[in-house]
Amino acid sequence: QVQLVESGGGLVQAGGSLRLSCAASGSRFDINRMAWFRRFPGTQRELVALITSGGSTNYADSVKGRFTISRDNAKNTVYLQMNSLKPEDTAVYYCNAFIGPNSRGSYYDYWGQGTQVTVSS
Repeated sequence: QVQLVESGGGLVQAGGSLRLSCAASGSRFDINRMAWFRRFPGTQRELVALITSGGSTNYADSVKGRFTISRDNAKNTVYLQMNSLKPEDTAVYYCNAFIGPNSRGSYYDYWGQGTQVTVSS
């Protein structure tokens, strides 16, 4: 059973920083892309940043230059360093892992439970 365990959320003042971590465990197959999504109240999850197994990254325009995604493949852990936080970054942040292929050649998405990030003005 694959589990993604997130940590590092909390309350911070505008302009401050937080670092989110997400450790994946229980996978018998390769962990390909890892990513962070966020969800604002009443909306769907949106991509914040992703990183491939080879280290290529992609960011939402709203966080470019402020957030940095990284991963430690040996630990199956992905990080999100969030700097210069703004009140509009307030959301629940979710870790995502795209895992496969399994013995049937299939890939699957797995999600963490979410961690609240609140930025006060």
